[in-house]
Amino acid sequence: MSQPALSRNTNFRLLFGGSTVSMFGDQFTLVALPWLVLKLTGDPGALGLVLATMAVPRAVFMLIGGAVVDHFSARAVLLLARGANAVMVAALAAMVLTGAISMPWVYALALGIGLATAFAYPASSALLPSVVAPQQLQQANGAMMGMRQLSLFVGPALAGVVIGAGAHASPGSAALADAHGLGWAFAIDAASFACSLVSLALVRLPPAAPRSATQHGVLGQVLGGLRSIAADPPLRAFMLYAAVVSIFVTGPTQVGLPVLADTRLDHGATSLGIVLAANGGGMLLGGFASGWVARRVRGHLGAMILCFDASVGLALVALAGVHSTVLAATLLGFTGLFGGVIQITLISWIQRRVAPNMLGRTMSVLMFTFLGLGPLAAAGAGALLKLMSLPALFVASGLALTTIALGCLTSPALRNIRSQDAAPQTG
Repeated sequence: MSQPALSRNTNFRLLFGGSTVSMFGDQFTLVALPWLVLKLTGDPGALGLVLATMAVPRAVFMLIGGAVVDHFSARAVLLLARGANAVMVAALAAMVLTGAISMPWVYALALGIGLATAFAYPASSALLPSVVAPQQLQQANGAMMGMRQLSLFVGPALAGVVIGAGAHASPGSAALADAHGLGWAFAIDAASFACSLVSLALVRLPPAAPRSATQHGVLGQVLGGLRSIAADPPLRAFMLYAAVVSIFVTGPTQVGLPVLADTRLDHGATSLGIVLAANGGGMLLGGFASGWVARRVRGHLGAMILCFDASVGLALVALAGVHSTVLAATLLGFTGLFGGVIQITLISWIQRRVAPNMLGRTMSVLMFTFLGLGPLAAAGAGALLKLMSLPALFVASGLALTTIALGCLTSPALRNIRSQDAAPQTG
């Protein structure tokens, strides 16, 4: 039976539309929450602790979230996770607008948001293959990733406008500046979650295959997912490789780029915004171009990813000598372009390769390599900057990535991966 084009696939349109609204809404909280903490405390240390309160449980519970998705259903888990986020963000909005907000509440809600997100991420990734045909996954993932990058462009600017427009204390909280704008920013995110819940509830999925009775607890299911990855040599190799990339790219860029903008570029914080926007724009283009690139390399996905990453490493080395915002933006746009192609290609390959009853756990492991190891790598990079210069950090991380990528070209498990090898595994 032929599948409708994505534009005519009602289920995909509902999922895409709801996810898009939620992505844009997320940007309001991502901007408003740090601003709220700084207005309440004036302490960057408190801000770091709040962000860690969100990030650590998200990373720890993401593997468990994948097991829960596989045991129940991706749609049900996503509905519950987004519903929980809607309630918590709405509570933030209400407390800010009424002046009842305090830091203990901020910590508690940040913890809850991080936990809900740990289940939402693998559920969202595992749901997509249920609404589109396998041959449409590359295009569908590109559309999703492209909209996410677009939300990173537009969302923060809109959030800044909303918060700035309410730059006065609300009647109930004379001590909290920007309370009115902050409250409305959280309210907009809560409304976006509500819209995405309605859209998701309208999605109609084909009957799922009967799920076998679970003989082990959640921990046993997590271990089963890890054993499944370990038993698939190409998948295992790519997971390990993704972890390495997260360490050598995410850590140095998260810490190094703000330091670079502050100490060496010509426009300070404005330069940082331009550089990050260039990286996001590159990823947006890379996501849309990923299908075309995959066809041009004739399905040689492994060799393509390794060669692209080797080039990204050289771009990081080049950042060591940059003093110009334009040049830094060019290099980050280049890395974003390759990164967008790699992400869409890798995610689509995994979604096509892995059996549906293992997909939630598999995607949770992949996301853990980025969202779990990334913050740890950033902390390590910050510590290294006390021992070495910023140029040395970029050179060391870039050369390490290039060397590892080129070295992995000698590994058949990685180099020989092709899109034709992506048939779902059984067993």
